[in-house]
Amino acid sequence: MPRRALENIVPSTPEDAFRRLLDLLLAKDMDAVADLWAEDGTAEFPFATGSSPRRLTGREQIRSYLAALPELMDVREIPAVTVHPMERPDTAVVEFTGNGRTVRTGEPYRLDYIVVITVQDGLITRYRDYWSPLAVAEAAGTLPELLDSLRSAAAG
Repeated sequence: MPRRALENIVPSTPEDAFRRLLDLLLAKDMDAVADLWAEDGTAEFPFATGSSPRRLTGREQIRSYLAALPELMDVREIPAVTVHPMERPDTAVVEFTGNGRTVRTGEPYRLDYIVVITVQDGLITRYRDYWSPLAVAEAAGTLPELLDSLRSAAAG
């Protein structure tokens, strides 16, 4: 979808916000992805380990985190998205698959994710991403670094 068309979409539901996030991710517009968050919104990664953050607070911290993503992963397609609306209309659970290439190695990857997203006034207020740190490190070509950081943490 052309950038101009993306800019005119205003998310109103968690599904709208998430699908917009995916469109912007595929367009590699990380600034626009960060702009989907509320000023004080959070991004949480409950399974994060090693040097990966477990929680980001505020749009600018999220923007800084997202800026590095295109240097690690070249997301090329999202072939599967399943949205599970919740009892609360501001929250949804989303299962999706991302395919692409690892920038560091050039190798193809396929990763599955589960996200819980909460949206208020068209902006993401809470984003919980349940990804596998081992699968991401393997796909990104950073598994040795992750293992080293885990060993250091266990020894220290």
